[in-house]
Amino acid sequence: MADRDYLDWPFLEPRHRSLALELEAWAGAHLAHAHGGDVDAACRALVKELGSGGWLHHAVGGAGTPIDTRAICLIRETLARHAGLADFAFAMQGLGSGAISLFGTARQQDAWLPRVASGAAIAAFALSEPQAGSDVAALQCAARLDGNSYVLDGEKTWISNGGIADFYVVFARTGDGGGEGGRGARGISAFIVEAGTPGFDVAERIDVIAPHPLARLRFAGCRVPLANRIGEEGQGFKVAMATLDVFRTSVAAASLGFARRALDEALRRARERAMFGKTLADFQLTQAKLAQMATGIDAAALLTYRAAWMRDGGKRVTKEAAMAKLTATETAQQVIDAAVQLFGGQGVVSGETVETLYREIRALRIYEGASEVQLLIIARELLAQEGN
Repeated sequence: MADRDYLDWPFLEPRHRSLALELEAWAGAHLAHAHGGDVDAACRALVKELGSGGWLHHAVGGAGTPIDTRAICLIRETLARHAGLADFAFAMQGLGSGAISLFGTARQQDAWLPRVASGAAIAAFALSEPQAGSDVAALQCAARLDGNSYVLDGEKTWISNGGIADFYVVFARTGDGGGEGGRGARGISAFIVEAGTPGFDVAERIDVIAPHPLARLRFAGCRVPLANRIGEEGQGFKVAMATLDVFRTSVAAASLGFARRALDEALRRARERAMFGKTLADFQLTQAKLAQMATGIDAAALLTYRAAWMRDGGKRVTKEAAMAKLTATETAQQVIDAAVQLFGGQGVVSGETVETLYREIRALRIYEGASEVQLLIIARELLAQEGN
């Protein structure tokens, strides 16, 4: 059983502790099926189950309900410890609808957020492009205003829920369409594009080491109503960054869930594995490794829940969220690698829990800002503070 002492830390309130314990019981009863098989079908089923269980509304917010970052983090940590695909399904509902929650009109929120929260609609966040990943301001997908519609042309890639989503929040360059105009970050706007819209198609499904729905999207003369623009024209970069600031901290929390599960598996293995007339746990090398794993997890957890607590308090957390994501993802990779090593040959058997975790964690060091980008963000924030 994972250590839950962190639930008593002052960053969390009694309602958060109750939420975590309630979800733990729910996950134990509902997530046994959340591994392998048809990934698309599994994701659809998980979204519906998370919606009917009442968990998705924590990720969605909107309609006057503020997003509770600590609740999102606790949910992602718990789900990740049980099943990576369940964490993915939860997180993408939040990320895909986050722009609407934060910047959408009342009409947009009423049209989409209840459906996302109930699990009736699947959301996706379409920002990355073949030549614009970490450098968001370099994106080339274009949207031109034509009467009461925008016409989108271009591509998006690495889009989670690509191929199964009911709608996509798409970021496109509107610099030639008036508004704030210009190149770079100020020339980007955000749009709601429904699946099945003429001129929009899933160009390619992408397979990755920890399977989940992922795709390359293509827009060719795709006409989107003006009413589907989120926020003002040219405000898209702000919309994207504000959305990512909420969920970047939760990526750290998911990493904690993976790491805690790996530590649990390593402790069990160390106690049970016989070696040279002793158990693996009797050796000082094993004890030192377990101590390092546990210490790293607690250090990452402190940064994660500090960032979540600060954001819930209304503070800007660009630096703190970057520190949390960097530390938690890198630490989780080290912890899981150590767990695989303690399992020996069994640790690399396909389907073994630590082998699955090894594949699950790798992408978290890349998406929503690679570790190297987090270092740049932290340094930039430090230098800006020094200049004030």
